[in-house]
Amino acid sequence: MPRIIEEAVSLFLSVDQQVKDAHRGRRYNPPVMNSQLDIRHDQSLRALNTFGIDAKASAYLQVCGVEHLRAVRDDPALSSLRRLVLGGGSNLLLTRDFDGLVLHMSNKGIVVSGDDERSVYVTAQAGESWHDFVQWTLAQGYPGLENLSLIPGSVGASPIQNIGAYGTELEEYFHSLKAFDFQTGDVIELSRADCCFAYRDSIFKHELSERAVILEVTFALPKRWQPNLRYAELATELEARAISQPTAKDISEAVIAIRSRKLPDPTKIGNAGSFFKNPAVSRERYEQLLIEHPQLVSYPQTDGSVKLAAGWLIDQCGWKGKSLGPAGVHDKQALVLVNLGEATGSQLMKLASRIQEDVKERFDVVLEPEPIVI
Repeated sequence: MPRIIEEAVSLFLSVDQQVKDAHRGRRYNPPVMNSQLDIRHDQSLRALNTFGIDAKASAYLQVCGVEHLRAVRDDPALSSLRRLVLGGGSNLLLTRDFDGLVLHMSNKGIVVSGDDERSVYVTAQAGESWHDFVQWTLAQGYPGLENLSLIPGSVGASPIQNIGAYGTELEEYFHSLKAFDFQTGDVIELSRADCCFAYRDSIFKHELSERAVILEVTFALPKRWQPNLRYAELATELEARAISQPTAKDISEAVIAIRSRKLPDPTKIGNAGSFFKNPAVSRERYEQLLIEHPQLVSYPQTDGSVKLAAGWLIDQCGWKGKSLGPAGVHDKQALVLVNLGEATGSQLMKLASRIQEDVKERFDVVLEPEPIVI
């Protein structure tokens, strides 16, 4: 066998073994193949955003570890470019080509990093698929994240948005994370308090938005687990399945079923999941709205405010199943905007603006988009 083929086979077998190690819970860090950065120019991002928008990046780098980020920082030509950190592309709407450097986080690996009397600590690299990570924790017997099943995107992106669904938010099980600081060149560690979590918000949307790139996230998963069935639709689904004492796996399967019925598969129709945040209003404003709209769907909050179901507001304005050209509203969930064909990001934003205007006019409530708009 020629030497070059032997080396290729050896490399393949080595990487394959490391992938298998990752699924057994040991750390796996893909090797950096050489010291030269593989920068691609005019890179299509169509396959890297779940809306399927055909936009290009002036420069693109697949990031496999902190060494790549340090090399970018140390290169005068690269460090001067605008940066866009990309995970699964599920919380992004591209309205134009990106004139800068896209850093596509592709580092993989999951490891049990410790435990104490209360929790098991599990660390996942930023490039891991969020849903795959949740399923891995459940398969290992570590419950806690089951209500967050089937949320698209990557582990690294999850703290930025403080993702949440069916009565659970990421911050409840977040322990810490490590990130690369482009300002100092250091790897920094942030606690839950440091991240300043709020509803679909964190420090990474503010002070650290242009500065830090998340490398890995550690979760504290409870040893004394209790099911979270606060969300009525989830409780109803479990009742329909005749499950009175659900396991974490039962809850995950119920969540997957609900989401699959309501939300379109981004591999079949372009979308970014929920396009708008559920708006919060004061108790006084809520009571006024309830007089005018007795069927108003809402969720009381611990701080006394009330979240309104954005999907219900949009549905009442007649937008469910409607479209403006190739940009549409999903016919089963009005909160989801969809790419019906070759929609541009600008066309989807035009649709979003029309929806915002109608909701503001009818309910005097402002809807805020969830995705990052470029």
